Amino acid sequence: MSSSLPSISIIIPTRPGQSEIPAVEAARRLDYPSDRVEILVVRGRQPAVQRNEALKAAGGDWVYFLDDDAQPLPDNLRRAMLHQGDARVKMVGGPNLCPSDAPPMEQVFAVVLSAWLAFGPSRARYHRVGVARVSGEKELILCNLLAERIAVLEAGGFDEALYPNEENALMDAMQKRGAILRYDPDLVVHRRPRPTLKAFTRMVFTYGRGRAEQFRLHPTAGSAANFVPPLFCLYLLIFPWLGGIGRVPLAAYFFALLFQFFLSAADHGIARSLLALPLVVLTHIGYGLGFWRGLFTPLKTATPPPRTEVLLERASPALPHRD
Repeated sequence: MSSSLPSISIIIPTRPGQSEIPAVEAARRLDYPSDRVEILVVRGRQPAVQRNEALKAAGGDWVYFLDDDAQPLPDNLRRAMLHQGDARVKMVGGPNLCPSDAPPMEQVFAVVLSAWLAFGPSRARYHRVGVARVSGEKELILCNLLAERIAVLEAGGFDEALYPNEENALMDAMQKRGAILRYDPDLVVHRRPRPTLKAFTRMVFTYGRGRAEQFRLHPTAGSAANFVPPLFCLYLLIFPWLGGIGRVPLAAYFFALLFQFFLSAADHGIARSLLALPLVVLTHIGYGLGFWRGLFTPLKTATPPPRTEVLLERASPALPHRD
């Protein structure tokens, strides 16, 4: 019976004036009782603010966060609710995968995103990795994320001083409160990577900056690995003045790149994996430079940006609101 299933509010932030929202049409095709789901579109230019406002208006027991270009598989809601066997599970997510009909350059970007050497455990955000398991902010991604609404609100919602990485801080806060987060490799949305090299580079730089700002606002031991790319950039800067022993790390790095090529080729083919190799290096440098930038950027908590207008629209009948 549908009444035994949790109600779900699907939250889709988008820009003002955007007429076509692929995620809305995909959300309408989800296999879930129509009387247990609502679709909220929230327009604005501050995603954390938009999602927080939608959380207040949502009537669902759970919320499903989708980016406006995400295409969830039809069984995602039912699959996610299977993880409710343990009441401590408060968040469930899975990867966003590059669609097979994406342009060739975007397919190469997808190889980089799925590379262990480029993104470490966070490759699970862009590639099916392993089996369903207890997870955390390194593997889950906001464009494909379900959470118990009350648990999100009790954890303080999204930190509006952070963009990106507002979801990472939220996940850390929920885990500190005892919540279990789960990753399901078959809970999939399809979403195209950045369309150009410039946009991809900007994305990587922004990820690095956002991680550094998150570390400054919400430091955790889990962020230690994120210092590797900025230290690599520092190493490259002083490399000309290092002696023979100083060349050893660079030689090891080239062997790691070669090993990553063979790993990627097994999944994505030789041609795409060869094209992806220099972009793996670009990812390390771009992320590292962004991280250095984020370490010294004035934090928005000191001078909070003014909240811009947020417009909430319902793309489906509303669920009864729950306080």
